[in-house]
Amino acid sequence: MAGIDDTLPFVPLSIAVLTVSDTRSLEEDKSGATLAERLTKAGHKLADRTIVTDDVEAIRGKVQGWVDDPTVDVVITTGGTGFTGRDVTPEAIEPLFDKRMEGFSAVFHRISYDKIGTSTIQSRATAGVIGTTFVFVLPGSPGACKDAWDGILANQLDYRHRPCNFVEIMPRLDEHLKRGKLKA
Repeated sequence: MAGIDDTLPFVPLSIAVLTVSDTRSLEEDKSGATLAERLTKAGHKLADRTIVTDDVEAIRGKVQGWVDDPTVDVVITTGGTGFTGRDVTPEAIEPLFDKRMEGFSAVFHRISYDKIGTSTIQSRATAGVIGTTFVFVLPGSPGACKDAWDGILANQLDYRHRPCNFVEIMPRLDEHLKRGKLKA
């Protein structure tokens, strides 16, 4: 049965939060604030939190900088996952993925469908692994950030969650790098 095994220790992670927006300031960023509040309340460390504009190079540069920082375990972005011309977060980040996490999008959309119905198809939420860092790309609404954290990330980023979680496999995330990238 899925759930938290209280006999195991909690392992805090270092998580960076990136908001992608042309219009918000840090003070007005409800989605980033929602993620920061939830992850720190869960016992994790907020490694950094910032905003960049809807620009592929700016997004990619900030995410790659955090991925290259050995003290950052997880990156969560919010914003830029829709279909307008400004929405370029998946285009910026997906080419960096060493491995895609197809299940994240599927589960996110299932959870989202229960709350907003077919409007969930307007999000291109995605996730993957870059090097040894998990990266989650979320929509820009506080509700979507709550759904992703509460419904997926809170458990998967908790070492105590059973039957499995991301934390327990983190020490082995570099196996594909040591072996060399898989050929397509």
